[in-house]
Amino acid sequence: MKKNFLFYLALLASKLTMACLRLLGRKGTNLPGGVAIFLCKDFLGRMPRPKTVVGITGTNGKTTVANMVEDVLEQCGRQFVCNKNGSNVDTGVASALIAESTLLGKPKKELAVFELDERSSNLTMPYIKPDLLLVTNIFRDSYKRNAHPEFIVDILNRYVPDGVKLVLNADDLMCASLKPGNPRAYFSLDPQPGERSGGENIVQDVRVCPQCGALLEWELRRYHHIGRARCPQCGFGSPQGDYRAVSLANGAMQVEAGGQAFSFPLPNTSTINVYNALSAVALLREFGLEPGEIAGAMERTAISGTRYLEEEAGGRKVILHLAKGQNPVACSRAFQNIRDYPGRKAAILFLDDYFDAAHTVENISWLYDADFEFLTDPSVTQVIAAGARHWDVYLRLLMAGAEPDRTAHLLDPEAAAGALKLEEADAVFILYDVYTIPLANRTKERVKELMEKEGEKNERHEN
Repeated sequence: MKKNFLFYLALLASKLTMACLRLLGRKGTNLPGGVAIFLCKDFLGRMPRPKTVVGITGTNGKTTVANMVEDVLEQCGRQFVCNKNGSNVDTGVASALIAESTLLGKPKKELAVFELDERSSNLTMPYIKPDLLLVTNIFRDSYKRNAHPEFIVDILNRYVPDGVKLVLNADDLMCASLKPGNPRAYFSLDPQPGERSGGENIVQDVRVCPQCGALLEWELRRYHHIGRARCPQCGFGSPQGDYRAVSLANGAMQVEAGGQAFSFPLPNTSTINVYNALSAVALLREFGLEPGEIAGAMERTAISGTRYLEEEAGGRKVILHLAKGQNPVACSRAFQNIRDYPGRKAAILFLDDYFDAAHTVENISWLYDADFEFLTDPSVTQVIAAGARHWDVYLRLLMAGAEPDRTAHLLDPEAAAGALKLEEADAVFILYDVYTIPLANRTKERVKELMEKEGEKNERHEN
């Protein structure tokens, strides 16, 4: 689309909005883009794009992967525009482009890296036309957005432009099947020594062959529909990975690609974060970075502390772990991470939707798609549910088989730390939604204070 009078008016208004926000000391990362799109509905289609655009989308992990990719590119000296400090919908993308453009809209940088919301791909993909697009996975999400992943597959198939090079998860049959006519590269995690096929999850959205309807046979099912499967009737199955993580040991991931093997550091060894790191490596290699460049930069990066953070106090660990609100798959992954974490652990759950808790009624049916059963493992010494829906979470825990004397629930989330039985746990997990980061951080500091006191008390007893 060509620039017109309305486009220039919208660009000027958005830049003035951005300048006013800066004078007021406010970020307003969405507002300038919102002003531009309000004044010129097809603003993104008329806004000149940087020479190269890299997109990152998917249901879970896209923010973590985007941060990792951007950190590596920055460490490698690449300059780029991104929406790291804004939203991943059209207004956030527009704001990022406006901030890094001249008064006439010419891009100041030749590279853009955008995290893109999969649900609203229709508002971004046809206009920014990524040259390279990573899709981390496709799962069911909040019922308000996406109760059925086939719905998201349909959106992506319709609105991802033809010809875009895709980087896809070979271990996710929904993801791997996207845009069959587009060029693609796959990433995959090989079965690891001692790894067992899991059938523990309530949600299993890929059970039958999408081509002929026969029941799939699974070589390995890690969780939900992530793993390796094939159809005994028509031969359809999981594609082979172009980037295969073949082994995980000593904080490193060995990746085979193009007949060669490379080693990359792992910021976190939980399976979902192995996939995150592997997808980032695959995307960066397809972008053109050398393995040594990527590995060296990854040594100096870490998972964002707003996604996962471990700290120590009084000889114990306190762990912040994001659990996307009303997303049963993301919460199930967090619950399993708690179960699999070594030693005895307690968990504080802040699972209420921030906005629903304040203003409306929350649909709680997602609780029955989430695998609370992982939290009934004997190594989990205590589970505390706090917030407006604490009775609902408590009931779900009891239905999962949790022992009443190992659970607590209370209305006031600020009081959750005080309900801990610290003498029974080596680590405390705090699970929270993306909108309750301040609450999680306050609770973390309170837990650390209690841990320090408990450590001092134990030290006095020993002396």
